[in-house]
Amino acid sequence: VPVVPYFMDLPLLRGDEVPHAPHIAATAQPWPGAVAVYQSSTDANYRLNSILPTRATIGQTQGAMVAGSAGVLDRGEVLQVKLTSGTLESVTMDALLSGANLAAIGDGGSDNWEVFQFGDAQLVAPNTYWLSNRLRGQAGSDGVMPEVWPAGSTFVLLDGVPSQIELSPNLRRVVQNYRIGPARRGTDDPSYRHLVRAFDGNGLRPLSPCHLTGTQAANGDLDFSWIRRTRIDGDAWEVPEVPLGEESESYVVRVLKGEAVVRETLVGSPVWAYSAAAQASDGVGAAFVVSVAQISATYGAGLPRRLEIAA
Repeated sequence: VPVVPYFMDLPLLRGDEVPHAPHIAATAQPWPGAVAVYQSSTDANYRLNSILPTRATIGQTQGAMVAGSAGVLDRGEVLQVKLTSGTLESVTMDALLSGANLAAIGDGGSDNWEVFQFGDAQLVAPNTYWLSNRLRGQAGSDGVMPEVWPAGSTFVLLDGVPSQIELSPNLRRVVQNYRIGPARRGTDDPSYRHLVRAFDGNGLRPLSPCHLTGTQAANGDLDFSWIRRTRIDGDAWEVPEVPLGEESESYVVRVLKGEAVVRETLVGSPVWAYSAAAQASDGVGAAFVVSVAQISATYGAGLPRRLEIAA
């Protein structure tokens, strides 16, 4: 029976991961004992990359999960998940706030995953759970949270079983071939899956800024400010500011009219002035969008924060 693998190009979860390497989770029914991941640049002469000794806890959602606010408990409708394998359990609030029940929800591709936690897991049918009291957009993944995760989305429990594959830094964003299947069989066996993937290395991606605000002066000028976030070492309360996490502080600010970018500029501090003359030159009128993203010298522009300016 073919193995079902999922690559997950995740942000840093603990901070000690290899930032450019993706995670992989796999399941199969029956589980073959161990799963091998082989890698090649040319779909030939494959080399062994990783061995997955344990089946991951993977499932599919059977209901929608709408967007929620990061940093506060999401007490909305329960998320119903049917597992292919494994079990889930509830945890105390102290355990939840210490990082327990971490999971990822996505569309099955390698790049689009929201990391969240759940406090309560109620078994309602065979292999089927209701997940509630969630913490959404964890590890900075609020920037990829859609308006709704539809029924049929993929659920993966991040309990330490999904592990990172080996990936040389020079192969980041370079297409590679992967064959994934039972470790006891060869790569040409029909039970192997062939996947072609390139990974951005989202552990290197800057998080979206927060608290983006704008104020208007009497002459029509607009002054914008925001607070940056860091993807590394940001939990300490003893320091006056979180570490920058990048070689230098830099942001790309874009002004959008509809889907068109009418102005783009780079700034070196978390403030930007948009004069009335520049607004008139851009023809933005009274309704437009300002987007701000922090820049990494290695990754490029990170996840943006958007602010709608309405009439």
